Amino acid sequence: MQNKAYIPNNKYCSAIMNSNPIKVLLTDDHTLIRHGVAAMLSDVADVEVIASVSSGEDAINAVRENRPDVILMDVLMGGMTGIEATRWIKSDDPTIKVVMLSMEISREYVSAGIQSGVDGYLPKDIDKDTLVEAIRTVSKGGRFFNDAIMKLVFEDFYSREKLKTPTAKLPNDLTKREFEVLGLVATGRTNKEVAEGLFISVKTVETHKTNILQKLGLKNTAELVKYAIKNKLIDVDTI
Repeated sequence: MQNKAYIPNNKYCSAIMNSNPIKVLLTDDHTLIRHGVAAMLSDVADVEVIASVSSGEDAINAVRENRPDVILMDVLMGGMTGIEATRWIKSDDPTIKVVMLSMEISREYVSAGIQSGVDGYLPKDIDKDTLVEAIRTVSKGGRFFNDAIMKLVFEDFYSREKLKTPTAKLPNDLTKREFEVLGLVATGRTNKEVAEGLFISVKTVETHKTNILQKLGLKNTAELVKYAIKNKLIDVDTI
């Protein structure tokens, strides 16, 4: 078995299981992965796979229809990423637990996953016992990461952001996400680069840009850059 580390909630330190099975939603754009995980969990008495979907958008709809306890979520899928889907799901119901299950174990992905509110993050090459333990741990209120990911978490968690966080009220009632988009756009990123940097879709970036321009009373990206520099929302040397 691989080394693993988890952070249990003190309230649930005992290994007592619910009388009802833990309802699990599988989200991955590879059919073989979903079938393989479902087969792996099929003989676990206290775990029940209640649905299997192939995209972040479908995961959001499936949550509303099935109310799972735990979601096993891939990171990179066609359309909405697993990280963006997690943000939507957690904002609607923070009690639903999400474990990222992905081949992408970079510092950027792990950090973005933590910021989106995931309860666990594991590589896809874990064994069955580790996966089941992760499901049980997060369903009881704990968090679960393996040793390699824990190392990335602690290395990156306090790293300095290039875009400074505002200490006062955001300009013109911009949301935190809109402020992040503004900063990246103002430093010359394309919509695709902004989407990749924030783990959201290009369509979502375009929607945020439209909202930002409307709120700030600006006409185009050139005016947005001038606004950001004038109001010291970005450092000139980052452009």
